[in-house]
Amino acid sequence: MLKFIKKEPVLCVATLAAIISAFFVRPGKEYLEYIDFPVIALLFCLMFVVSGMIKANLFNVMSSKMLKTASDSRKIAVVLINVTYFSAMFITNDVALITLVPFTTGIFSGRHNKNLIPIVVLETVAANLGSMLMPFGNPQNLYLYSYYEMSAGKFILTVLPLGIISLILINTAALLMVKKENLSSVESKDEVINDKLRFSVYVVLFIICILSVFKLVNTYICLIVVIVAGLITDVKIFKKVDYNLLLTFCAFFIFVGNLGRIETIEMMVADMLRNREFIIGILASQVISNVPAAIMLSGFTDNAQALLLGVNVGGLGTLVASLASLISYKQYSLAEKSDMKKYLIVFTAVNIIFLIILCPAYFLIY
Repeated sequence: MLKFIKKEPVLCVATLAAIISAFFVRPGKEYLEYIDFPVIALLFCLMFVVSGMIKANLFNVMSSKMLKTASDSRKIAVVLINVTYFSAMFITNDVALITLVPFTTGIFSGRHNKNLIPIVVLETVAANLGSMLMPFGNPQNLYLYSYYEMSAGKFILTVLPLGIISLILINTAALLMVKKENLSSVESKDEVINDKLRFSVYVVLFIICILSVFKLVNTYICLIVVIVAGLITDVKIFKKVDYNLLLTFCAFFIFVGNLGRIETIEMMVADMLRNREFIIGILASQVISNVPAAIMLSGFTDNAQALLLGVNVGGLGTLVASLASLISYKQYSLAEKSDMKKYLIVFTAVNIIFLIILCPAYFLIY
């Protein structure tokens, strides 16, 4: 029990909150109405397909090809950070870091260790900020995109200005923080796609998922196609799906739904949020992370733009502000001669600097 709580603290807190709220709002058929099943279905489909692509070795192939164009540590860092930024838009920030941070630690461990911390930290920032540019880049985007029934064009135009500023900041930081040294001794082995037939299936499934996100394919048709294709091609991929994340969503849906039916709380939270969605989205994310913050706050405001940007920028800051940041932290801890204290200091400093720049940028632009 204790191991599970340590491993899945957010799920445990969400479940406890849902249970406590049930003492104030009697359980009934309304509970099922709280849960946004299309979002749950799309999350499942995307996690399944991306897991299949990882198994097919797609992202190692991409990274190894790009590394062939770089000759020193700074160039490699810029390549890796930009690959993380742009890949996070399509495969989510979590998956981008799960794939690329171990790849990075493999290159920069040992005698190149002095550059490892700044690169991993900037990859983490890049994943969190790059993922905000697409509705399917991270779970909170997918949820808010569906909840507020936003169009794809409106969504992208909303996040694009801060996305461009973020990309400039990340590359500037990479040039300033990463020390230049020759890495000609680093070998980049030729990676290949595993099982091209299955990989082709995952590509088709990914396209169907994207069409579903943009409301061009029915969500449940997408779900059926993904499940059937998975049963035919590789049943083991079903084990790779993060079912605890799906359960966390369901628990928060119930908790927020119940709070919305308690009139006093609903009015109090809505009043507190009014014209403060961006700042409160950032502050809430620092404590409970940005996915739960998005779900909790969305039930009390119609200001989709401010909340969307708040919880995405709110992924910066503390280590728990974005659960993807914990992935980098754990992966770095496995590296040779890892210095966890120094990592936390650099991580916190870089995140605060980015917050200090992006918060005024939001108020100037929006």
